[in-house]
Amino acid sequence: MSSGNAEVFGDKNPNLPFHPAVRAGDYLFVSGQVAKDSDGNMIGGTIEEETRATLLAIERILSLAGCKLDQVVKATVYLADARDFGRYNGVFKSFFPAGRLSRTTVEARAVITTRIEIDCIAYAPLEKSHV
Repeated sequence: MSSGNAEVFGDKNPNLPFHPAVRAGDYLFVSGQVAKDSDGNMIGGTIEEETRATLLAIERILSLAGCKLDQVVKATVYLADARDFGRYNGVFKSFFPAGRLSRTTVEARAVITTRIEIDCIAYAPLEKSHV
């Protein structure tokens, strides 16, 4: 689906004024994701479980646009409790073992009940057509 110069990905929640991901040129911007399974059901649990589920949700959205986690160049992470940093960081590191991205982590309370929310930007150059 296209909106102006941007292409959108993922199922838009009819009650929210944004899409899960938007491609603008060579970049894919993934909206803040929380711990949800592939059916969109919230997953609760430890910070490790919620981090894993959140990163898997991001991975699913990236795949809709033909991208992979190793194309993520920037992530912003919102933790409900800064004391969870070390435990979340261990899971995050397992998804990004090379650490080839920039990241910001802040303590912030989400508008829904969740321990973590993550948004990211992936660099995914568009293939140029040969004319």
